[in-house]
Amino acid sequence: MPETPLTLLVDNGSLEPAATLALRGLAVRLSGRLGRPVAPVSLLHSSAIDPALIGGEPAEILLPSLERRLAAGQNDFILLPLFFGPSRALTEYLPENLARLRQKFPSLRLKLAPPLHAARDNRLAQILAQHVRDELDPSGADRVALVDHGSPVAVVTAVRNELAQQLAGLLGSRVAAVAPASMERRAGPEYDFVKPLLADLLATPPWNTGRVIVAMQFLLPGRHAGPAGDVAEICRAAEAASPGLRTVMTKLVAEHPLLIDLLADRWRAAVSA
Repeated sequence: MPETPLTLLVDNGSLEPAATLALRGLAVRLSGRLGRPVAPVSLLHSSAIDPALIGGEPAEILLPSLERRLAAGQNDFILLPLFFGPSRALTEYLPENLARLRQKFPSLRLKLAPPLHAARDNRLAQILAQHVRDELDPSGADRVALVDHGSPVAVVTAVRNELAQQLAGLLGSRVAAVAPASMERRAGPEYDFVKPLLADLLATPPWNTGRVIVAMQFLLPGRHAGPAGDVAEICRAAEAASPGLRTVMTKLVAEHPLLIDLLADRWRAAVSA
């Protein structure tokens, strides 16, 4: 009888307990949808969290998790990436390390599901739009800044830009404007494609006055996207510099139930590949 693949829901990882707890909750909901186990694991970082802060169970890191399961006889896996686009974590780090792991465990069989964003699928934009609508002022004068982390990979930033276009189409005349922005970027002109930074956008007329809804293109809470995170700090600093500005941050993408539908479809794409 063929071995049933184990599904691993993989995020980038964080040192913030809230991120691991949210990942675990997402895995539980996805497991219920798929009718089979889904294990939450992180690519990096999360194993440094004190287990006492996350229910007494240590966070798992992907490669040690795979090695442990391979040693126990589990050889077949589906990796479901909790990433918006093809970041270097998926295109470089993961393939290089899986190749090394296969040298030790030639029996490893692994299918990598597509990232969340895909052509002709606007469900991410639908999630973002609903979160914006939840915060809208009835006057229709709000501006919307769609903010992501900021990637050194142009194709990942292109995902941000496409989502901003889709978001503008979904919101239409209910908002005054929609613009993409990033939380941070690497130095150097070769990374100018990441512009604008959120801090710069919020300092530029007319974005430095009135209400700006900061649509959070972040999946899980953590050092960047939590209520006291880096994006919130940028917003507070912008308001202090421009007293006429008021920013409102939306919920995170993983808080919307439609993400489970999207993840389930990405899982099915991997299964049928």
